[in-house]
Amino acid sequence: MNYPLFSDEYFMKEALKEAEKALEAGEIPVGAIIVINNRIIARSHNSTERLQDATAHAEMIAITSAANYLGAKYLPGCTIYVTLEPCLMCASAMAWSQLSRLVYGASDPKGGFSKHGIHILHPKTEVHTGVLDHECSHILKQFFLERRKR
Repeated sequence: MNYPLFSDEYFMKEALKEAEKALEAGEIPVGAIIVINNRIIARSHNSTERLQDATAHAEMIAITSAANYLGAKYLPGCTIYVTLEPCLMCASAMAWSQLSRLVYGASDPKGGFSKHGIHILHPKTEVHTGVLDHECSHILKQFFLERRKR
């Protein structure tokens, strides 16, 4: 399905492309992109297995990449699109980097930041949830089904 150019759905499709890359690499299929002024400035996917680094979540890599691209530690005006609700570590990094918007697809009731009942994000960060939830959930469910078969 085609979505309007520069819509949240359009950019979430781009994050899903990153999740597919993670899946192909045997990683938990989570993808993230960061956008400013309707331009993608960072793309990433989970790389914890490849890098042997528990902190190599898609969001963490995307934040570092965007900061390097902009030459700044803060990311106001930027939106991060991520296929799975960020964990507490990633949400904290988003707060410190002062992202303007967080858009995520699938909720994560076990590991997502919202289960902690605290507002960890920067006070000015807007949050939009459930964007392409079905597609984002499906890739994760398929990954874990295949993993359990082994």
